[in-house]
Amino acid sequence: MIIAIIPARKGSKRIKNKNIKIFYNKPIIYYSIKTAINSKIFDKVFVSTDCSKIANISRKYGAEVPFLRDEKLSDDYTVTSEVIKNFYKKIKNSYKNIKFICCIYPANPLLSKSNLIKASKILLKNNYDYVFSATKYQHPIQRAFYKTNKKIFMYYPNYSKVRTQDIRESYHDAGQFYFGKVNSWLKNKKIFSNNSEFIEIARNQCCDIDNSEDWNFAKILFKNKGLNV
Repeated sequence: MIIAIIPARKGSKRIKNKNIKIFYNKPIIYYSIKTAINSKIFDKVFVSTDCSKIANISRKYGAEVPFLRDEKLSDDYTVTSEVIKNFYKKIKNSYKNIKFICCIYPANPLLSKSNLIKASKILLKNNYDYVFSATKYQHPIQRAFYKTNKKIFMYYPNYSKVRTQDIRESYHDAGQFYFGKVNSWLKNKKIFSNNSEFIEIARNQCCDIDNSEDWNFAKILFKNKGLNV
């Protein structure tokens, strides 16, 4: 059995009610729910939330919300893996054959079902702990610099004269999904490890939405790609 869990708490400091804020005429969580359902790889699509309003909206679009999340797992310091583990432990007696869990973030309008399907195939055919979404850094991280006391310093000065095309490409978490074995979640195995794999997401197909600038950028990407669920 393969399930999806979408963690969507009510608290959001930088964008008020982010997880149900309207994004092109739909609450933004709609896109994660519908993409997960339309991928047809999940036996169940759940939402973990501490908010009855988010729960009702999620149920309206086809997700299941069997209970409200404990408040102690809904603050700014709770890590996602603890939410996933807690949710699994509460439903495991009702669903005894769960082998894989995909954590999908709720503010995720650029998520594609094809990438979820691709990730599931890789995970089911290999012995990875996780398969997750990642995207390339736009510019080599080795050429990054910072400013302190009005002075500029490179993090990696030895790369100051290396051509960018000669520097190894680097990737970062795309913040869309984390597909893993149940035991990997339960044992707190690291997602970013040499026993994981990632699906590369094009830079114009992902946007980690944390503030209003991200929100507006995601709307541009969504519109330009002509996306629909």
